[in-house]
Amino acid sequence: MAFKALLFDVFGTVVDWRSSIIAEGEAFGRDRGLNIDWAAFADGWRAKYQPAMQRVREGDTGWAKLDDLHHANLLELLDEFAISGLSDGEIEHWNKVWHRLNPWPDTVAGLTRLKRDYILATLSNGNVALLVNMAKRAGLPWDAILGAEVAGHYKPQPEAYLKTADFLGLAPGECLMVAAHNGDLMAAAACGLGTAFVRRPTEYGPDQGFDLEPENEYNFAAGDFLDLAGQLGC
Repeated sequence: MAFKALLFDVFGTVVDWRSSIIAEGEAFGRDRGLNIDWAAFADGWRAKYQPAMQRVREGDTGWAKLDDLHHANLLELLDEFAISGLSDGEIEHWNKVWHRLNPWPDTVAGLTRLKRDYILATLSNGNVALLVNMAKRAGLPWDAILGAEVAGHYKPQPEAYLKTADFLGLAPGECLMVAAHNGDLMAAAACGLGTAFVRRPTEYGPDQGFDLEPENEYNFAAGDFLDLAGQLGC
């Protein structure tokens, strides 16, 4: 079955969340006299990401979009780093740093090539407003913004993958999941989607020790989006 749509994980695969948050944090700190290890701050915020979604997956809480989960996690993190005195507006602006993440250097050119022959859609745990704002700022040429909020389920729950394909009117096997994370791809493969591993060896910084190489037999393994475009004949 030929692939008709490419479905993309976003955080880490399409955008460089860690460096983006560190850079904004350094500017934010300079303006307010905060002497913070912003790499540790970024890593600490990201470390709360999966546990927060897991509480939703397990039904411990009702549905909550990622912006709200990030906000709750940020309040915890501000306390842990002893950052006080921020206004509600400052906290909200800082929480929306996730809307302003920078793409990897190959992202826009690679997506533009891939868009010539394929439907491009997000299959992200990010909420719609977050992904739309990110795409507008970074010039990401999506055909559709889909994923967790639209499906009502966070990855790696099967519904996130299956409903995304269904929204596009496609069978799972007509969709190629593109991600830098082996766990995401294995979950997609279990739902019948094709899989493409894209290497992002510094997503978690220079000492990243996981997701450096594909750990299964995927349909494709690429160094970046330009490499993937070449393999797909775009």
